[in-house]
Amino acid sequence: MSDTRSAELEELEDQRERAEQEALGRCPGPVDLWSTATDRRGFLRMGTGGLLSLLLAGWLDPLCAAAAPAASRRAGASRCILLWMNGGPSHLDTFDPKPGAPSGGAFRAISTRARDVRICEHLPRLAEQAQHMAIVRGMTSREGNHQRAQYLMHTGYSPNPTVQHPSLGAWVGHEIGDQDADLPQFVSISGPSISAGFLGVQYGPFVVRDPARPPQDVAYAAGVDAARFDRRAGALDTLETSFARETRDGRVAGRRAVYAKAVRLMRSPNLKAFRLEEEPQAVREAYGDTAFGRGCLMARRLVEAGVRFVEVVLDGWDTHQNNFERTAKLLGTVDPAMSSLLAELEARSLLDDTLVIWMGEFGRTPRINGNDGRDHYPQAWSAVLAGGGTRGGQAHGQTDEQGGKVVADPVQVQDLFATIATLLGIRPDKSFMTPAGRPIAITEKGTPIAQLIA
Repeated sequence: MSDTRSAELEELEDQRERAEQEALGRCPGPVDLWSTATDRRGFLRMGTGGLLSLLLAGWLDPLCAAAAPAASRRAGASRCILLWMNGGPSHLDTFDPKPGAPSGGAFRAISTRARDVRICEHLPRLAEQAQHMAIVRGMTSREGNHQRAQYLMHTGYSPNPTVQHPSLGAWVGHEIGDQDADLPQFVSISGPSISAGFLGVQYGPFVVRDPARPPQDVAYAAGVDAARFDRRAGALDTLETSFARETRDGRVAGRRAVYAKAVRLMRSPNLKAFRLEEEPQAVREAYGDTAFGRGCLMARRLVEAGVRFVEVVLDGWDTHQNNFERTAKLLGTVDPAMSSLLAELEARSLLDDTLVIWMGEFGRTPRINGNDGRDHYPQAWSAVLAGGGTRGGQAHGQTDEQGGKVVADPVQVQDLFATIATLLGIRPDKSFMTPAGRPIAITEKGTPIAQLIA
């Protein structure tokens, strides 16, 4: 994501956190390892700097821990990859083309391997994978602001100052993840994603800023071997136990879980899943020489190694100006990466058990503005599901001839989330108690869409 957008998201998070603190009178703010009881951790600065920088870069966020245990595994896909198109891609210029209409623009529509389903000409390789895809053309919502819509499409809820909802990745990690695994169960590539909310820091995203660089600072610090590291970790655990007993700070449990995850990651033989140089050159070239292509390749390697949820971000879809030139370039990035991901998952017998989602926060206007661009448009847009028990080879829902209104099978966000949860073997109506004692379900009165489920 751009620095500007990252700053905007951080400011929104800060505003939500301040409002939540005022409303709840608890969850006192960001976990700050250095300002919270600094003297009990000062001895770690010289010996475990690598571990702490790993933690701070990847997992810690300013959220309360929740003590709910993970549910028993249900039937369904066991992995999920979210391809997040940050900024809001135009449905008319991607998966719901209207060639010849005044709103259609200059792009042609091409046939696909799904009967009667046509998509944009700049997605020729994805057209060859359409038998796996369910294109949801009837998406509709009310959130046309970037930050609010990004929150909605990651959590299933509009922002609310009284509660911080978990992201989809956090729900997946909580419900079907292995919390004793040596790899993080929720990885976000090229973007920070949305946090774990009231589920706690241990379910938050491990962030990989650049897929060309594997996680840094995973080795022991100079002069520290495994035995010395373990003694220091044991001392930290003793201090954390004392601190938790004296303060009754509910965040300690989540923080300790994050420490344990980081140690397991440092020592894991599966760290190689982050190393793309182990892939043949031909495979890397197939995904495309882009950060998004490398991110999709890393996502395949991670789910193959046991990670339950991976988000890969492609920024740049806020096309108020030069929509067609910019969108053609973005599609030139998406097409090889997403098509190679689907093809490789199928070739490795992973696609039936891996749900792939392509979506952004909303669509863009049928009207082409004076800057040859399209503006925000939540009334009608598209998302794509593939694999993981999805009934592929179809377009579900329909917009009118201008792409401005859903005229058949509208899909609300909560229904999409209920469908995703069902495909992953998670009960959509399962509720959890927030720190304020308020029950929150995975989806808010959403109904799974039977036509999308095989």
